[in-house]
Amino acid sequence: MLPLFIIGYMGCGKTTFGKALSEVTGLRFIDLDEFIEKTQNASITEIFNKHGEEGFRKIEREMLIEVAQNNDTIVACGGGTPCFFNNMEIINSLGVSLWLQTTHDRLFARLKAQNAQRPLVAGRSDDEIRDIISRQLTLRAPFYSRAHIVWQGDRLEDRRQIDTTITEFLISHPEYIKK
Repeated sequence: MLPLFIIGYMGCGKTTFGKALSEVTGLRFIDLDEFIEKTQNASITEIFNKHGEEGFRKIEREMLIEVAQNNDTIVACGGGTPCFFNNMEIINSLGVSLWLQTTHDRLFARLKAQNAQRPLVAGRSDDEIRDIISRQLTLRAPFYSRAHIVWQGDRLEDRRQIDTTITEFLISHPEYIKK
């Protein structure tokens, strides 16, 4: 089975959804940011600081192409991954893309709760966080909207919601049920 690439804005639940789907299906799970950190032996922040965003995005593209060679894999992409170079074309030609679409309010709640772990929003006021979400989603939506599948990411707050969301996904997409 071709890899499933989960895309969407930071905080939409890509890793949560991907790990839960992996647990149920037995498909391998790769968090692209973690994969980059392991292969580069540096954190994303360190890579940004050393190489700048352009350097990071080039590394990200190389790693995307590498993980795309793995069948039977679920890949949680970084929020910006589909928006640079021809990454969305790579994703759509080498696998199946799933946009985990999440409401602005849910993104705000998650990012506010994870404030210290998200450099883009760390130390920002509520209004600033809402503005960042709105501006970036406007810029990224044309890329995200090219996904093969659009799935709702609002209901991933606890185990029950996660299990329900994964079950509903597998009912709609039984091709991911391990034979």
